[in-house]
Amino acid sequence: MSDIRGIPTQQFRPPKIPMRSIAMGVLVVLVLAFGSTMVFQVEPEEVAVVLTFGKFTSEAKPGLRFKLPAPIQTKIKVPVQRQLKLEFGFRTEVPGTRTRYSTASFEGESLMLTGDLNVAEVEWITQYRIEDPYKFLFKVDRVTETFRDMNEAVMRDVVGDRSVTEVLTIGRQEIASEVENRLQVLCKQYDTGIKIDQIVLQDVNPPDKVKPSFNEVNQAQQEKERMINEARSEFNKVVPRAAGEAQQIIQEAEGYATDRVNRARGDAALFTAVRQAYQRAPEVTRRRIYLETMQGVMPRIKRKIVIDDDLKGLIPLLSLDKAVQK
Repeated sequence: MSDIRGIPTQQFRPPKIPMRSIAMGVLVVLVLAFGSTMVFQVEPEEVAVVLTFGKFTSEAKPGLRFKLPAPIQTKIKVPVQRQLKLEFGFRTEVPGTRTRYSTASFEGESLMLTGDLNVAEVEWITQYRIEDPYKFLFKVDRVTETFRDMNEAVMRDVVGDRSVTEVLTIGRQEIASEVENRLQVLCKQYDTGIKIDQIVLQDVNPPDKVKPSFNEVNQAQQEKERMINEARSEFNKVVPRAAGEAQQIIQEAEGYATDRVNRARGDAALFTAVRQAYQRAPEVTRRRIYLETMQGVMPRIKRKIVIDDDLKGLIPLLSLDKAVQK
């Protein structure tokens, strides 16, 4: 028999391969396929969870490890030493020196109602680690989604207990600490195997639609605080000065009263002493009083004329009337 070109077909028959060689080839392929699933490498920051027929068997520490071939045993690597994070209200597309963020809107996560019935847009990052790989993989269904829901629930609860001013200004650190503590307690209750490292509040702002009104309110509050501070400053200047002046007047009055009382007491004591002296020697006391009085009066008189009591007549040239008039 020949083909259309007239060449005998017996020359093109494929060579016969022995069945033994085929079996050996298949065996080698199976050994390689199964052998590649028996040896695996666990990185330093990972732990491998080994499953036997889908059931948890053991944990493999970092290094070169062995297991039974699949599908008898399978492994799941869990990064227990790596810090993981979840972003709320925004998403990072390209991290690095010039981080690029997603332009999509995530207001459903970030818009929250505060305790004074205002609305704030809260963006935050939750940094966490996987503390227990077994609980993380098998205790909670869809653990990452559940963990996100837990974050939102706790944050909304904490923000709902505070005013919008606290959320936007002075209360940020307190909010982050409280969310971290409450979220860690909730993770233990749910057996998520997650340890919270830190809650970081990123941008906390009023919604874009109400920002102009909110800024006006802030300006009014700042103006109010400024006027209050100025009034307090003026109060602190005027009131202490007035109090000091009042105290000075009181002390002067008290000093004057003490001086007058002491003078009156001294005058009374002097009068008593004079009276007693007069009672003991009336004539001497009368003369002494007269002399003391004249000693005080005479220096004030510019011109003095001394006349003897026994003198009966005066020289005609001496005019007493003119002298008295002068």
